[in-house]
Amino acid sequence: MENDYISSDDDYQYSDQESMDGFENEESDFKLVTVKGPTTQVITNESLLIAQKEDLRRVMDMLSVTEQHARTLLIYHRWDVEKLFSVYVDRGKDFLFAEAGVSLDEHRASESSLSSSIMCDICMEDVPSDESTRMDCGHCFCNNCWTEHFIVKINEGQSKRIRCMAHKCNAICDEAVVRTLVSKKQPDMAEKFERFLLESYIEDNKRVKWCPSTPHCGNAIRTEDDQLCEVECSCGLQFCFSCLSEAHSPCSCLMWELWAKKCQDESETVNWMTVHTKPCPKCHKPVEKNGGCNLVSCICGQAFCWLCGGGTGREHTWTSIANHSCGRYKEGQEKKSERAKRDLYRYMHYHNRYKAHADSFKLESKLKETIQGKVAISEGKDSRVRDYSWVNNGLCRLFRSRRILSYSYAFAFYMFGDELFKDEMTDKEREIKQHLFEDQQQQLESNVERLSKILEEPFDQFTDDKVMEIRMQVINISVIIDNLCQKMYECIENDLLGSLQLGTHNIAPYKSKGIDRASELPVYWTNKAGGTEVDRPSGSGSSDEIGCSSRKRARKEGVSASAGLFDLNLPAEVVDRN
Repeated sequence: MENDYISSDDDYQYSDQESMDGFENEESDFKLVTVKGPTTQVITNESLLIAQKEDLRRVMDMLSVTEQHARTLLIYHRWDVEKLFSVYVDRGKDFLFAEAGVSLDEHRASESSLSSSIMCDICMEDVPSDESTRMDCGHCFCNNCWTEHFIVKINEGQSKRIRCMAHKCNAICDEAVVRTLVSKKQPDMAEKFERFLLESYIEDNKRVKWCPSTPHCGNAIRTEDDQLCEVECSCGLQFCFSCLSEAHSPCSCLMWELWAKKCQDESETVNWMTVHTKPCPKCHKPVEKNGGCNLVSCICGQAFCWLCGGGTGREHTWTSIANHSCGRYKEGQEKKSERAKRDLYRYMHYHNRYKAHADSFKLESKLKETIQGKVAISEGKDSRVRDYSWVNNGLCRLFRSRRILSYSYAFAFYMFGDELFKDEMTDKEREIKQHLFEDQQQQLESNVERLSKILEEPFDQFTDDKVMEIRMQVINISVIIDNLCQKMYECIENDLLGSLQLGTHNIAPYKSKGIDRASELPVYWTNKAGGTEVDRPSGSGSSDEIGCSSRKRARKEGVSASAGLFDLNLPAEVVDRN
């Protein structure tokens, strides 16, 4: 059984311009670095260096160090600026630098001119001093040995922390020296080194992860607050920031992983075959009985007893039976069959409802164009009702709640089954918790169906009074659904999971506005003239190319970014990802 949230040709893209009533994003004024406000940001290929420099500047300003030393410190602490500052405050600057391999002893300039030549302790050759390099730690070797050392380390994937060649020296080599020496011999290797340094901001940073889109959009997402959240990339993909799979709350990451695998590998089909078929004792293929006689034959020609599964032959026939035990009761055999049936029916119960809401979502998605047509007709009439944003907001709430309802059945399957919490709850506790959850689930389901029915009404043909009545119904039910979703998440977090393996089963928090849409990373600096300009690396393209990854976003033909359409906060599977 395949996962039923599959994108179709009917998928469509919405604009980013409008949000739900009462939840408009406020743009704060900014003068330096970044706009503070959005909890998630998109880092494109163009803005990756800018995002990295942001953290570098914080460390450089705080500790009064060079960019190279700031990068070394941040790479050691996996780009966690707060952790770095915490170590600095608790343990001091000397410990911070020594631990990360940063040496501030400047030996290169002061000692390089003392002699015209030096002996390299690696190759044991005398070389001119201008063909050797002394690192900040004070160790000096010839450029050829340094270059070979750097190339080996880069090929081994150690570009981010290349240590000095001296025995037991913990100092990290100056990236500028590495870049200069390697580029003279192997320019391609130098570019590889640069790329590793740049991408370390994403690869090693727990707050930054690549968007898991396929094919890859080239974007990364940075979250400012909580790693346990659901985000939407500018390419349109919505995903769980923790496990990088599709957005799946209120399921925990482990629950969703198990559910997706269960739906994909057709494990319950095998369970059904266990209940309704028996293996041939000769070729071991499954055989289903299609008659009343308990003497069955496989297509390979082997006959066997349906009751016990034993092959019939000289000692096992219906006229002469030797060692035949079909009539004797075997403890556990009947229980095993009944358990398989019960597990199958239980799975079918939850999967059918999971799939039903997924199918309802797909059918309701196709109503968008029809509903927009009704809105256009209504707005064109001479009517007292001018504002139809309630229709868009009602649809937004409908789609979001459909998604939550669908995944809630996957959650319930594992929450109240024996797969994960068999020894965590007594039968009585499980029964109480299940009734509590199902009552809330039923209330949410009932109101979602009411909202769906009302939105399908031909309101373009109604009188103004009737339209106003429907408007109030949509608004009221939307508020009720929002509250019910909030209570369901609180119930899961506090009453159901409670103290049950909280470290393993955490869920992304519910947000009324829907899944966070990551904003483009804006970095502005005040120039001497008093204006603002984008800080961008040299050689990174024209200013028109910077921060314009939104042009790469998938959009349906005829839908522009300024179309003023609403955000339905669709699941990842129904977002256009061209």
